[in-house]
Amino acid sequence: MTDLIWLGPLRQGQHQESLLLPLALEAVAAGFPSPADDYVEAAIDLNGVLIPRPSSTFLMRVDGEAMRGEGVHHGDLLVVDRSVAPRPGSTVVAVHEGRFVLRRLEGRPGRWRLEASDPNTPAIALCGENPDLLIWGVVMHAVHHLCAPSSRSRRRGAVTRASPEALGVEP
Repeated sequence: MTDLIWLGPLRQGQHQESLLLPLALEAVAAGFPSPADDYVEAAIDLNGVLIPRPSSTFLMRVDGEAMRGEGVHHGDLLVVDRSVAPRPGSTVVAVHEGRFVLRRLEGRPGRWRLEASDPNTPAIALCGENPDLLIWGVVMHAVHHLCAPSSRSRRRGAVTRASPEALGVEP
C-alpha cells in the first residue's frame, strides 16, 4: 500500500517572498547549451506555477511504490489540491480504512474505483454509502528526485506522519 506523509498546508501569504529562478529559452535535448549562448529567457516562480491555490494546497511525500507505473515513486513530493474536482484518470489522495492512499480514479458514476499502477495491488471499489472512503484531494504535480536528497536537506522541513483525523477527516 502506498502511504503518504503529510508535510502541511500552504496558507495564503505563508510565502511572502517569491523565489525567481532562471528559465531556459530552449528545452534540453541530449546536451547542454554552450556557455557562450544566451539561454536564459526569463525568471519563473515555481510557487506560482505549481501552487496557484495555496489555501487549498497541501504537500505530501509518497511512502511506497504502488503508483510507480504512473511515474510516482517512494519519496516523491506531491502537490495536492483539495479544491479540484476529481475526474476519471485523475491521480487522487483518498482516505481508506483510516489511512491516506494514493490511487488513480477510474470508472463512471455508480461504478467508481481507485486503482494502483502496481498489478498486485487490488482496486478499491467506491460505494456511495462507504464511510471508510473519501477522495481527499487531486494530485496536481509530483516532484520526482533523480538523485536522492541529502539528509541535510531533509532536515530543513518538518515532516510528520499525520492521520486523516489529524487533518479533520473523520473515518
